Amino acid sequence: MNTILENRTWRYATKRFDRTKKISEEEMELLLEATRLSASSYGLQPYHIFIITDTEIREQLKPVSWGQSQVTDASHLIVFAHQTDFGGELVDDFIKNTAETRNIPNENLKGYSDFAKSKLVDLPQQTKEEWTAKQVYLALGNLMQAAAELKIDTCPMEGFEAEAYDTILGLNGKNLTTSVVVPIGYRSTDDATQHLPKVRKSKEELFTYI
Repeated sequence: MNTILENRTWRYATKRFDRTKKISEEEMELLLEATRLSASSYGLQPYHIFIITDTEIREQLKPVSWGQSQVTDASHLIVFAHQTDFGGELVDDFIKNTAETRNIPNENLKGYSDFAKSKLVDLPQQTKEEWTAKQVYLALGNLMQAAAELKIDTCPMEGFEAEAYDTILGLNGKNLTTSVVVPIGYRSTDDATQHLPKVRKSKEELFTYI
């Protein structure tokens, strides 16, 4: 089997992590860089990522994560938070970064800047937040697949109280709110879930060629 498929078959939503096993600093840097390189709409990356190793904070987060042990047992806890609102500054910051990275004048990017702003800035606030939340999942997918390549386990979680996370992590008033949580580390040998066959729709049910 191709390693691409092998790694995706090996991966599962880990229910029990081995608390004694920690991800190396080198591999964490690889995971974070893979996540940083994720695609996003217009390239804007309207989110922030928190890497939580502090045991006390994780103990505070566990009760507001429906008591799920992954939050405290995994090597690291990754929290994705998306922006709740934005204006033209979101595009301006990207244009400035692009000009500096590619060593081109800002004015050369005015057309792209104007186009992006025309599509985004005047959207209703709720629509903006829905859009920024969607961008998080592109980065989440990259993190999970990079982890699978390194044989590092993940468990994407939406089962938590976002408002409580925002309070514990000090996000209130920072134009950020928690989107999704990902404990990462190494599966426990006691996690029976790892031995279950992967359940997905059949090719015939899922794909349509036109």
